[in-house]
Amino acid sequence: MKKEIFSIEYPLNNASEIVLWRMIGTPLGLAEWFSDGVTVEGNEYTFTWKGHEQIAFLKQIKEGKLISFQWEEDKNTDAYFQFEIVTLDLSNHVGLVITDFTTADDKEDAILLWNSQVETLCRIGGM
Repeated sequence: MKKEIFSIEYPLNNASEIVLWRMIGTPLGLAEWFSDGVTVEGNEYTFTWKGHEQIAFLKQIKEGKLISFQWEEDKNTDAYFQFEIVTLDLSNHVGLVITDFTTADDKEDAILLWNSQVETLCRIGGM
């Protein structure tokens, strides 16, 4: 089944861009909220969750602003996932935009998973 793109914007009113970047743009930060552990070899990131490993390739990085990955299983497709730090228009507060790909049948579950992950990010990062 074909995957389709979706994006979710999370306003993080108490977030510092520096702290948020450390949480999304470094292996140590990602291991605090996104997975149980992260190892990096070149542009290959191995994420672990309760003994399960999944490999992603770093696709793009704009220091302090954006990082995107592509799961090994999505190689040779357009699918990726991305974290982007934004400034929200109305409030001038920091926000996080997550872009991901999933099948139409799994979209609701994917959004719930991201909501849970960002809740953990906010709790651990003091946001």
